[in-house]
Amino acid sequence: MLSDKIIMLVGHLKTPEDCEQVALNVEAKQPAFAIAARRKAIEIKASTHNAATEAEQHSLQAVYAYERVMTLERGRKTRATRQWKMITKLGIIEAMESIVKTPTESAGYQALVNMGMQDMSFEAVVLRHPEVFSAEAVAQSKRSLDALTAPAVSDVAAVPAN
Repeated sequence: MLSDKIIMLVGHLKTPEDCEQVALNVEAKQPAFAIAARRKAIEIKASTHNAATEAEQHSLQAVYAYERVMTLERGRKTRATRQWKMITKLGIIEAMESIVKTPTESAGYQALVNMGMQDMSFEAVVLRHPEVFSAEAVAQSKRSLDALTAPAVSDVAAVPAN
């Protein structure tokens, strides 16, 4: 749980750049503060789109979290070009439907977990707002997250029975 002081300090950050700088400055000694600052950066970026609903806002945050994962994996700023094109063409909710219904290896999920942002995965957003998405998208999101969070067979075999 974040302390009230961290919540207050992060609340004063106004730009994604400020958030990232604070995160870099405190990362080694206060990782929870760094995570909170990076989450705030994603929230600020998503807020520039004037989402009409909370589901749209959370969906936009998921796209920015995904960009953060890709940037870290590739070592350079990376945009979610395919997702942004879909959003422009279909709208954010329909784009999210398409993203989660396409079965893919979600290598980015573990990176989101490592960043303390697993709740910003595309699938987590769909499950948090099932009333907005199709039953198929909700079911696929549940299957995907179950597969990603279930222990591997080799992990289960290594655990003693008693």
